[in-house]
Formats: sequence, structure tokens, C-alpha cells
Amino acid sequence: MFQRILVANRGEIALRVIRACKEMGISTVAIYSEADADALHVKLADEAVCVGPANSARSYLNIPNIISAALLTGADAIHPGYGYLSERARFAEICEDHGLVFIGPKPATIDCMGDKAKAKRTMQEAGIPVIPGSDGPVGSDIEALKIATEIGYPVIVKASAGGGGKGMRVVASSDDLVRALNLARSEADAAFGNSEVYIEKFVERPRHVEIQILADQHGNILHLGERECSLQRRQQKVLEEAPSVAITPKMRETMGRMAVAGARAVDYVNAGTIEFLVDGQGNFYFMEMNTRIQVEHPVTEMVTGIDLVKEQVRIAAGESLRYEQDEITLRGHAIECRINAENPEEGFLPSPGVVTAYHAPGGMGIRIDSALYGGCEVSPFYDPMIAKLITWGHNREEAISRMEVALEEMVIRGINTSIPFHLRLLRDAGFRKGDFHTRYIESEFMAGK
Repeated sequence: MFQRILVANRGEIALRVIRACKEMGISTVAIYSEADADALHVKLADEAVCVGPANSARSYLNIPNIISAALLTGADAIHPGYGYLSERARFAEICEDHGLVFIGPKPATIDCMGDKAKAKRTMQEAGIPVIPGSDGPVGSDIEALKIATEIGYPVIVKASAGGGGKGMRVVASSDDLVRALNLARSEADAAFGNSEVYIEKFVERPRHVEIQILADQHGNILHLGERECSLQRRQQKVLEEAPSVAITPKMRETMGRMAVAGARAVDYVNAGTIEFLVDGQGNFYFMEMNTRIQVEHPVTEMVTGIDLVKEQVRIAAGESLRYEQDEITLRGHAIECRINAENPEEGFLPSPGVVTAYHAPGGMGIRIDSALYGGCEVSPFYDPMIAKLITWGHNREEAISRMEVALEEMVIRGINTSIPFHLRLLRDAGFRKGDFHTRYIESEFMAGK
């Protein structure tokens, strides 16, 4: 087992990894930017190293400085968390080159799944249903028009190297396709340094359902059920739950088997997520694979009782999985609300500033993952998510009730937060019935508000 792990991230996920390591008796090294000198992850790690100024490109994405910090502090391994360098194949390679274990999949796997068109081809070859579309990046506008006509409108243009909704456009007719291609290419190039795009059939009113998998270095792979991630705003998830009300036991078994097959096809190791779109008839299609721990991993932990971060560390250290597939059971229901520092009443404008008062809710079945404390500063330089509130109940109704109570109890003063938005969403009739889709928030819930 590792003696010391450097956590190449910040905020709540850095704290999450640090806590897991402490429970395992592993020493931790935090990295931080000048803007995060007083951050909670810095205070709780055994050692901390400043890796640059506030700008992420010069600190949390500064590979030479991060590698130097790991070597200088005697770290055995690096945990990248999510975001930042977690899905950079080159970073994983550099870690290996310097004798550091990258706690994640192999560089070749990250590279394969990071190219959305290549990932789609790979999964199709593994027998996993995929959405009809181009075989890879589309070249000319003429080629794109031909493909779109063959699969039928509406279609969606996606960045090959993309994610998070960037470089993505829905097109209703041939009249709008060329303009959408140009916009998507430009946005993809700016966001990812890669202007390639591909085309897929647009599935209307789909659900976004993902399967959590674990895979060790000895060929053992299992899945831990699904997470419902359909409630999104601008392609960004705002609330997740497990299990999904739209997935039957038979679907869960089939989707889980497909996810394991997909992971095996790319020689996957560590924790990962296969994401599917599910239509109204119960058909599901591979969308993408996330080769890292997910923001929403706590809901899976709450219903399975398995600590995914500890499993990541054990797998990276060469240990075999400690579970068989038939030992994985889902108990109860869990919901996660992502609390952001933003003002829902003003178009979700970011709301950085000093937290003048903070109170975390408590009680049975309530978990809070956050790096907040009274007097801390929420920086304008980073992602606005400041907390994840997770509740567990014996059933969905109890989990929702606990979430309402917890949100009402939670106090964050000095900045605006998305708590009022989440309370309105929890009380929405469509949400209560489980009748929603990926565009529900913008097209129905917020319509006229």
C-alpha cells in the first residue's frame, strides 16, 4: 500500500480524497494556488505545497510544478480527483515516467475514451448500442449534410474531444446545419484545442443514466448500478440520484453487463462511468465514458455502502476487488444536490465572496461534502460548486423529504447560493413523479419563471 499520496486538486474533492487516505493510514500532500492558501484542504493535509498563482493554468494545471511537488515530498502516487488533470493521458504518462502511480486508468484508455468519436466506434465494436451518426469526425459541410439527411433530423453536433456541453449544437433542419457546425468547431477549438466534431441523431426527451464500474489490475470488473443524472441546466448536472426511477431491474442488469463489456473492451482499470441516453421506450445508447471519479459518486456510495475513493486507491496499489457482482446490492435511495455560489434570481450569476456564516445540516441519512467554513473566501477563479448535499432514505420519498429539511437547515451567508433553486426543484410535480428528461429544467421547470 502507498505511504504518501499527493492530491492534485482542490475544494471538496481534494478533501474527500484526503479523508479517505487518512482513514487508510496514508499520509497526504495537498497542492494549492496562491488564492487557496487558506483553503480547508490545505489545512487538513499532512503537507501542502504551493504550485502557482490563482490562474489554474499556472497552478492546478501546471504539470511540472505538480510533479516536482510530488517528488520533493516523497509521494508514491497522485490522485487527480475530477476535472483538471484527471482525464489527461499525458499527465498519467508523465506520472509513470517519474515513478509515480497515477490513481486512475491507463493512459491509452484515457486517450481512447477522451476522443468521443473513437470511443463510440470502440463501444459499437464491443456490441454496445450507440446512437446512429457519423463514424468519426465529419470533414466537409457536404459530408455532414449527407449524414444528417441519412439519419434524419433533428441531429446534434458534438465536439470529438468535448464534454460539459461545450462544442454542442442541436440542429432541427438542413438550413441550420452549416452554421451550427461552424459554431461548434469554433467553440470546441477554443475549449479543447481540437475543432473536430461529429454528428449523431438527437434523441428527444432522453434521460441521462450512467453506470458506475470498478475494475482491478487482475481482470476483475463489476458494476455498482446506475445514477440518474437527467436534471441538468446548460448540460451541467444539478441534481443526481440513485437508483433511477426509469430503470427496471432487468434494464439495470442489461445496462450493467454492457458497461462491464465496454470497460473490458478498453482494458479499463480503476473507477469509471459509462454514460447512456435512455429514450421513452426504454432503449439505451452509449454516450461517453468518464475515466475518473465523478462529482456525483456519493449517491452510489450511499446505496451500496462501498467507498469508491478507497477502492480507487486499493486498485492502484495492485489489490484485487473485494466484491463479486452478486454481492452488490442497492439499498434505499440517495439524492445529491450540487450547491453553487451563484444567484438563481439573477440568471445564475456567480457569487464569489467571503462566507460570513456557515452551518451544515445534520441528522440521520444526511451527508455534506464541502470545503466551506465560516470566514473562508469563495474565489472567483474556480468552479462555483461549493458543496454537495447528499441524503439517503429507505425510499425516494424519504430521501426527498430529508433533502428538503436539510436544505432549509443549511446556512451559507455572505454569498448567494443555489439552495432556493434546489428547494423549488424538489417541490416540482414533475420531479416528484420522476417524469423528467435532460432538458426538463430549461424547457419546462423554468419556463415562465
